[in-house]
Amino acid sequence: MPPRVTVPPPAPDSPRSSQSPPPVGLQGDLELELMGLANALYNLGTTVVNDSTKEKDKPGGGKQVGLRVNEVIGHLSTIDGMSQHVQTKIPMQILVDIDNGRNPMHLTKDRLERAATENQFMNGKITALESYRSMLDEALAQTFPELASQLSAHSSQAGLPESQSAGPYMNGERIGST
Repeated sequence: MPPRVTVPPPAPDSPRSSQSPPPVGLQGDLELELMGLANALYNLGTTVVNDSTKEKDKPGGGKQVGLRVNEVIGHLSTIDGMSQHVQTKIPMQILVDIDNGRNPMHLTKDRLERAATENQFMNGKITALESYRSMLDEALAQTFPELASQLSAHSSQAGLPESQSAGPYMNGERIGST
């Protein structure tokens, strides 16, 4: 198990507040290591900028950059070792979005909006089918009165009240019912 990395307080736009601790176990260790990598990359960047503004003739000027690069490599090596034990699956589109500089939360938002739209579409289909079935049952009951008792028994669908015979459910309750 790699040693815990001390990290600076999160940036103001960080999703994790400064009071909330990282998760326990491998996930927390990985999160801390990733934050340590981000810090090491920042330090490397500032060291490179500082070294490029100094005189090139000074002896030992590049040693700091080498040390910072070694820190980054150490973090990457640790993360690679930890990755062998992580079972979390990340959708490829999220990684592509990150590579392209887009916020992955937009993908989540888009998928939620798409699911809500498809849910509304399916609810419309269900309502249309319930309406059609009701009209068909009425027409059959008028044309064939002897079937009226069987039609009303069939519409209850295995003992469910007609208000719950179709439609979306969550935890056994129809969504949108009061």
